[in-house]
Formats: sequence, C-alpha cells, structure tokens
Amino acid sequence: MDTSGSPRSREQVPSESATRPVSERIRDRINLANRRFHANDNISAFLEPGDLEALIEEVEGKLEAVLESLVIDTRSDHNTAETARRVARMYITEVFRGRYMPTPAVTEFPNAESLNELMIVGPITVRSACSHHFCPIMGRLWIGLMPNEHSNLIGLSKYSRLAEWIMSRPQIQEEGITQLADLLIDKVRPDGLAVVMEADHFCMHWRGVKDSATKMINSVMRGSFLKDHTLRRELLSLLNLKD
Repeated sequence: MDTSGSPRSREQVPSESATRPVSERIRDRINLANRRFHANDNISAFLEPGDLEALIEEVEGKLEAVLESLVIDTRSDHNTAETARRVARMYITEVFRGRYMPTPAVTEFPNAESLNELMIVGPITVRSACSHHFCPIMGRLWIGLMPNEHSNLIGLSKYSRLAEWIMSRPQIQEEGITQLADLLIDKVRPDGLAVVMEADHFCMHWRGVKDSATKMINSVMRGSFLKDHTLRRELLSLLNLKD
C-alpha cells in the first residue's frame, strides 16, 4: 500500500529549505529584509543556530573544487589534504569574523567628571584583507577623541575590540576606518572624533608591482577635528608614525 501521503512519511522527507545550501537561505533572509550584503557588511543578524558550521562545510566543498581546478592533488598530497577545511574555517571564524559575529559587548560609562580634553588611543594593531584580491592588510591605527559632558566613556581594550570587529572583513582601508568612525560616534557621542590608519597592503607587496616599501596612511575627521585646524594639528603632531 502506498503510504507516501501519511504524516510519518512527510516528516521523514527533508523540506526544500533544509536541502538548499545554507548560503542561499541566508541570502534569502537578507533580501527579504531589503538589506545589502557587501563584503564589508556585517550579516550576523541574519544567521540562525547551526548556520556557521553549515557555512564552513559549504565553503570547504567549494574550496576543494578550487584546489582541483588549480590541479592540486589533495588526495595524495599530505600538505593539502585538509587545506580546504582549514581555509574555510579561517575565513569564517578568524579573517572575516567581523562579517558573521555580532558587535562586541561594550560597557559604556557616563562622563562623570565632564572630561573635555584631547584623548588618543593607539597604536592599535589591525589586520584585514583587501576585498579586491583577499590579500592581507596589516597595520595600526590611532583614535582621537574630544569628549563632552554627555559623552560615554568606554574601556581602552574596547577600542581594540571594535577596531578588530570592523577590520576583520574584506575591506578597502578608506571604507574600513569610515565604518569604525561611524561606530565610535554612535557609542561614545564625542564632540570630535579622528581615526588615522597606516597599513601595508600585500596586494602590492605580494603581487602586481611587488613594492614592499609602500604604505598607505589615511584619516577620517569628524566634528571638532574637522572644524578646528589647531586641534587637528595637535592630534597629528602627537602621533609618531615613524616608530
């Protein structure tokens, strides 16, 4: 007797959504919310329990295909036998962690003493990856703040955590520090904010012109740092970029 229509049989058949790749299901949630998912966007709000491990499995399979297309024998080469798995996990849990993990918890304290003098935090070591070639960007950044009586104060280590969260995504340097500036303005609400970054780009060191001496330095200035030239000069004079 045909029992394919029985409740028990229907329970045993995986739903269409469960058999689709997890990346498609995540993408559908993002599209339904009318949100973008660029390389340097955080998509943690659209992840469900188990998605990250499933995503690692999916990426591993696709990286295995890349290795095959590069004519690398991962079956007999002991050095590359687990490379696809290692790279998939590295991308999702380390190098691009800032895409998949929620904002780090940051405790904010009121500015009880009404501090309103220049504060500089740094240099903070940052690591990222160029979104053009996925080559490393290795550098350091400084954060300048002009708090006011309504500003929130956060612990020094939290600046490093927030910088790491922003930069652990495929980025270009200019957009990365702009994202960090926007985040800090929201968290601290200072009168002025400055972010200055200096970095080595391995898309230049490792490929292309192969120039290992060139660095990129750029800055984002907000509020009083943008309007007050004297304050901006004071900040830049205190940053020793030659060390």
